Amino acid sequence: MTILVTGATGRVGRHVVDQLVRRGAPVRVLTRDPAKADFPAGVEVAQGDLLDIDALRAALSGVSTLFLLNAVTGDEFTQAIVTLNIARAAGIERIVYLSVFQADRAVNVPHFAVKSGAERMLAAMEFGATILRPTYFIDNEAMVKDVIVEHGVYPMPIGDKGVAMVHARDIAEVAAIELIRRHDAPGKLPLETINLVGPDTLTGETVAAIWSDVLGRPVVYGGDDPSAFEANMARFMPKWMAYEMRLMAERYVSDGMVPEDGDAERLTTMLGRPLHRYRDFAVSLVNAGA
Repeated sequence: MTILVTGATGRVGRHVVDQLVRRGAPVRVLTRDPAKADFPAGVEVAQGDLLDIDALRAALSGVSTLFLLNAVTGDEFTQAIVTLNIARAAGIERIVYLSVFQADRAVNVPHFAVKSGAERMLAAMEFGATILRPTYFIDNEAMVKDVIVEHGVYPMPIGDKGVAMVHARDIAEVAAIELIRRHDAPGKLPLETINLVGPDTLTGETVAAIWSDVLGRPVVYGGDDPSAFEANMARFMPKWMAYEMRLMAERYVSDGMVPEDGDAERLTTMLGRPLHRYRDFAVSLVNAGA
């Protein structure tokens, strides 16, 4: 039986595929355009998307375990609920679902609320699932690198409560470990939730200090007001999405993303290595542009 990976061409999904292949797992991916897909040898490619019912049914045929990753879109909730219904009809009970940290608390942020709804469906329909709840992705900082380097300002309004940013590679490796654990189990395993966090809980000021050290010149924090952030996001994404990003940033400022006791230690034990650190990622960004 096969593991199906959705969202396989994105930052997390592609790493999930690579990790599964390294571990010798049978992998199939669902993608809109197979011609643009560049996956390791042995990966089976199915064409379609999560709202193409016929393609989805075909992709799930012969699958025992599903990695469900929904991009932030206007129809994200429909995609998630349709996919889980089709998976249940196909007899699939083993799921690893990529949610978001504290999905049940940030009810005013659309993609948090969507993921909370999908989590409830997984529980109510008694899937054997691992729910992965990542914090803010370190990798997102690539979007603001030029502002930091060229203007000496860290522009992300993340506040002073603290955000334990996590690297996409750490997310993906934990996902692969959980997919294989469920795939290889003799029966359905209980539902479980894992917080995916980074090793450092960072504030706007501490991130600016890291960049000051990495660049060797002052970088200041741009502050907690999300207005400029929303306006900047609206330059290259739909306005509804930019507004959603603003709502997310407001949650960072009001609540942060602070790990629970033992979260980071649990991940380190699972991975058998340290978690990726923010400073190392910042250095890699600078070196890549050198």
